[in-house]
Amino acid sequence: MARVWADTEKTVDRFANLRRIGIDEIAYKRHHKYLTVVVDHDSGHLIWAAPGRDTATLRRFFDALGADRAAQITHVSADAADWIADVVAERCPAAIRCADPFHVVAWATEALDAERRRAWNDARTLARTEAKWGRGRPAKNTAPRPGHERARRLKGARYALWKNPEDLSERQTAKLAWIAKTDPRLYRAYLLKEGLRHVFSVKGEEGKQALDRWISWARRCRIPVFVELAGRIVRHRQAIDAALDHGLSQGLIESTNTKIRVLTRVAFGFHNPAALIALAMLALGGHRPTLPGRG
Repeated sequence: MARVWADTEKTVDRFANLRRIGIDEIAYKRHHKYLTVVVDHDSGHLIWAAPGRDTATLRRFFDALGADRAAQITHVSADAADWIADVVAERCPAAIRCADPFHVVAWATEALDAERRRAWNDARTLARTEAKWGRGRPAKNTAPRPGHERARRLKGARYALWKNPEDLSERQTAKLAWIAKTDPRLYRAYLLKEGLRHVFSVKGEEGKQALDRWISWARRCRIPVFVELAGRIVRHRQAIDAALDHGLSQGLIESTNTKIRVLTRVAFGFHNPAALIALAMLALGGHRPTLPGRG
């Protein structure tokens, strides 16, 4: 497989007319084995992949690209990883770096889940002070155990909080209504997550104004994880604004990563990533190998 790609690579120019790229990493094996992958937003093709996910790995891509072509890159989409931002700033400083909206909203989802765990732990603390029930159905005059009941219901609330409102089942909608009634702070965290998701649905100048309002709201919300998130977003504001202005996201590269995951199953028996990379480049790079006798 690696030989077929090596022969094919000699006949093509992977980096021709490269202007807008997406950079991401994907786990291809257990024990923290990663590939760094680069796609061309305009052609929709995978153009480069290599083992590792650090500055040294990404510099290898720009070494292969060359300084002249790196200078022609106009936009780079990526998550907020410092190792990507640092190399992009070093090798193509004129390029506009766009933070991936999906990853930014994922920060809010992580903050929301941290707040859910805080509420769950509070309920468990209360539950430890409550009387234990014996086996079987409790007697009618048995004291209620609100802590146990609350902890149980919060443990099952994760997906109701994570999902977009339009995707909620009837049961999950009822769960969300229960949270709104019984835990205003957790429900406020949910609304903050949804508010940030809305920012990226409007885009452009309207999106940036919506983000200003969201940051102001998060700073005043009195939920520590969201106050911290507001600061994180401010630190990455330039790249987030660029994503809102240019509409560039990691949708293409996430799709590419999904296809690479399928290929990892095909390449399960390979002993090194070179065969997987060759298979990915042949399948997703837009270049077909010359078949024997048809050159």
